[in-house]
Formats: sequence, structure tokens, C-alpha cells
Amino acid sequence: MIAKEGRIILIPLFLLAFPIGIYAHAVNSITFTIIYGILGILFLFSLNFFRDPKRNIPMDEKLIISPADGKVVKVSEINDPEVGESAKLVSIFLNVFSVHVNRVPIDGTVASVERKPGEFLAAFDHKASDENEQVVTVLENKSGKYKIKQIAGLIARRILCYANVGSKMHKGGRLGFIRFGSRTDLIMPAHVDVHVVVGQKVTGSETVIAKII
Repeated sequence: MIAKEGRIILIPLFLLAFPIGIYAHAVNSITFTIIYGILGILFLFSLNFFRDPKRNIPMDEKLIISPADGKVVKVSEINDPEVGESAKLVSIFLNVFSVHVNRVPIDGTVASVERKPGEFLAAFDHKASDENEQVVTVLENKSGKYKIKQIAGLIARRILCYANVGSKMHKGGRLGFIRFGSRTDLIMPAHVDVHVVVGQKVTGSETVIAKII
């Protein structure tokens, strides 16, 4: 399945590459063949980037799932003004080959959504969590508050978030999308047991990040 966010790029690329390919073949032009090849590579790269595979979501309400595909680059305890003291932070880096659909990690009601302007540091830099442009969504349920930070990177400049204040969101549902390399931070209450470690690869909607205890 291809993410709907990719249509704005995939359709124009296809409509441009297809006639150029036919023309290049008809006139046997090296120049147009090269152009067609470049457009073809861009189309295949974009097709891979905007993939949106189906996932098997763990339904146990105590399990908190990964909000993104990628690699865990940080696991720590922090004091967060909304989530609370000794909150658990898990940061996930998404490279250009990762699935870039962001997922809802746990059932909850959207308490707030805030878009924060900022820098465009490389997403693997830990400073990006605080300094880069980002969209911060806070979910709330009976177990506490959970903060998901969709963070732009050096290349990623477009963050899409579908959360609306007051709406109920379900685990594994689509939270948003970040185009071309990024970072996703998940901040959870102190009373969760983190199940991932730095360097571990995670799969959005499937990998268990933590369990409520």
C-alpha cells in the first residue's frame, strides 16, 4: 500500500517520466534516455519512501507500541512539564529508507497539539529533540499522559499531523507523516517498563516500546 501523502509527488513524476520514456525510445536519444533514467530512479525511490504496509497491532491495552519505524537512538529518564517527573523518553531516528508514517502508540484522547518552529539539524543529533521544528501531540488516558514529538530533520521539512484536540485516537492508527528523514520522540509516564534499547530497530505499530506496570 502507498501512503496518500505520496500522491503529490508520485503522480507528477509518473506523468513526466512516461512520455519522456516513450519519446526517448522513439527517437533513440541518449539525452532523453538519461533524463528518463533519472526520473525513473526518483520515482522508484519515492515509491519505496511512501510505502504504508499493513501492520499487526498488539491489542493488550497495557502495551505501548512504536510510533515509528527506525532505530532507537536514545532511551532516558527526563522531567517533562506535561507527562511528569522521571518520565521515560524513547527517541527513534528514521532514515530515508524507513516507513515514514507515524502511528498512535496507545489509545487516548488528544489533550493538545502544538506546532513549534525551529532549526533543521540532522535528526540523529540529540539537540534536534529540543531545537528542531516539530509537532507535539499529547494523548491522555486513565494511565496518564503520553507525548509524541514529530521532529523535522536536515532534509525533512514537511510534518503532517492528523490529531485534533478532543478527538479519540486508537493504538496503531495514523498520527501523521514526515517527509524525507526525521525523528520521533515518545515520552511516557514514570510507571512504564521500557522494552527497547539504544541501537534496536523498531517497527511502527508492531514493536512494543514499553508496558504499563
